[in-house]
Amino acid sequence: MAKFALGVFLAGAGAACAVVWTQKNGFKAHTRPSSAKWDSNWDHRVESKENEKEVAEKKEKRGTTRHILLIRHGNYERNAAGEKVLTTAGRWQATLTGQRLRDLNHPYSVIYHSTMPRAAETADLIHGTLPEIPLVSCDLLREGAPAIPDPPVSHWTPKPHEFFSDGARIEAAFRKYFYRSPPEQKHDSFEIIVCHANVIRYFVCRALQLPPEAWLRFSIGHCSVTAVIFLRIL
Repeated sequence: MAKFALGVFLAGAGAACAVVWTQKNGFKAHTRPSSAKWDSNWDHRVESKENEKEVAEKKEKRGTTRHILLIRHGNYERNAAGEKVLTTAGRWQATLTGQRLRDLNHPYSVIYHSTMPRAAETADLIHGTLPEIPLVSCDLLREGAPAIPDPPVSHWTPKPHEFFSDGARIEAAFRKYFYRSPPEQKHDSFEIIVCHANVIRYFVCRALQLPPEAWLRFSIGHCSVTAVIFLRIL
């Protein structure tokens, strides 16, 4: 097993905390006390305290690294059917982002994307510049209301049941995609996730072990890239 070092690029990060539950506004929501200490075993992949201590006593050296590139969909509008789809500018943004990813020339292994039209279309356009990379859809990555924001806002007021259901789903996505490289991983890996602003901001808060309710305190631009680095120390 191994320790973990945090790397942050753009709005990205590389660690997370365990979820605790509190009662808020009549239903349970994901939260984390601001006074909580850093959880070095945030993904629960160190089997015991004894194992963790043994690792800490070893001389540190670089292990394999997982890179997750979180990309928000492009600019969008509603079509005649009421669906949110990319505008001409949004398609241009997605194409340029795909070209930038291609120019970086990383060994990408997969492109995951939300099943919502604006994210799926963005992923398709990025995939057009990286046609050899598998494209995989995931309902867990759909946009939603991850947690009641603090401070609250008056222009966006989802119902309590939306926070309850969306929060659990988005937390499930975090647990599915955010973890340290397994011991058997021999080379650095790069994965692309195309999804939504609320989802990405929640991921960043969870990764930094910040209160999830802080997710609305910063913004994520269309087709922006948030790099999340999981550096394993042997």
